[in-house]
Amino acid sequence: MIRVLVVEDDPVAADAHVLYVNRVPGFEATEKAHSAAEARRVLDRTPIDLILLDLHLPDGHGLQLARSLRAAGHPTDVIAVTSARDLAVVREGVSLGVVQYVLKPFTFATLRDRLTRYAEFRSAAADGEATGQDEVDRALATLRAPGPAALPKGLSGPTLERVVRTLRAAPDGLTATAAAQAAGLSRITARRYLEHLVDTARAARSPQYGHVGRPELVYRRLPAPE
Repeated sequence: MIRVLVVEDDPVAADAHVLYVNRVPGFEATEKAHSAAEARRVLDRTPIDLILLDLHLPDGHGLQLARSLRAAGHPTDVIAVTSARDLAVVREGVSLGVVQYVLKPFTFATLRDRLTRYAEFRSAAADGEATGQDEVDRALATLRAPGPAALPKGLSGPTLERVVRTLRAAPDGLTATAAAQAAGLSRITARRYLEHLVDTARAARSPQYGHVGRPELVYRRLPAPE
């Protein structure tokens, strides 16, 4: 079991990260922290294999925490979770041993892929000597993510984000009809995007009773680091 420390200042996002991690076989989010100082205290008392590290913390940048851990001799691996897209930050993270980056917003499927690749890397890079360059290359290749997953045919990124924002603004959920009106889409189009969010674990649907005829489906956003 790979023990994970979730470091995230937003309590809702932290809980979502813990939920996501615990859904991946072989991983267990054993601890969470909302600041760099709290993360250091956890690491001093608890064995941790991997840190899921938000880079924007209330008491400093996440890479400052990574740097201090390396200086103190902590061998814990780091996957950075951030909305920052500055490639200079990415390069600095690589120099500090950050093994993966996950950009917000992301789906459960995206994090699952990164964690699965990390587990494969740990297995491939277990103690022992490589037989040659090919084996070293294969071990490192497991960390490389595939190209960005394409949306289903007929769906577009900007429209998907519009539907996500619409659903986020309705904590009690929306029917496809209400979502269509709020997002300025047809009901059929809104329902396609809502079903895609359900399929990717970003939303849940449930029947709404109390009306004559068939109950309507209500879509609610699942807790997630959007």
